[in-house]
Amino acid sequence: MSDDLDHVARIQQQWARERPDLDTSAMGIIGRLHRLADVLHAELRPVFERAGLSDGEFDVLAALRRAGSPFALTPGQLAETTVITSGTVTKRVDRLAAAGLVTRERVEHDGRVRRIALTSSGRELIDEVVGIHFANEERLLAGFSEIERARLTHLLTRWTRSLGI
Repeated sequence: MSDDLDHVARIQQQWARERPDLDTSAMGIIGRLHRLADVLHAELRPVFERAGLSDGEFDVLAALRRAGSPFALTPGQLAETTVITSGTVTKRVDRLAAAGLVTRERVEHDGRVRRIALTSSGRELIDEVVGIHFANEERLLAGFSEIERARLTHLLTRWTRSLGI
């Protein structure tokens, strides 16, 4: 086997030897994406952990911050914008509220509905962490030119749309 082959290419080479009738080109893409996802999680998570957050808690704070003033959403809106279940929203909000980063407020026109809002501490934290997070993402993409990034964005967008996600 060649030393310049990556892990996935070595697996493809093995399959080509054992089952030359199989097309492993899709595995070449999917396998590398799986490995890349693992590395990206490992590279992104420490930014959140240093701030005392899980990646899911970061996601909730970021969604509230992106919502704009007054930095508040209903649990249903949070579930929709973060693509998580309402039960998961509740668990994350419970932890963030206990940390003083969000509050639950009753909606004026409907007392049954609550809005989740950033506290001033929550807003300060997410503003700090999101800047570090974006810089970290830039670091992870530093090997790509602007045109390569644009092409990759286009291809990934096309792929997610084709899968309905």
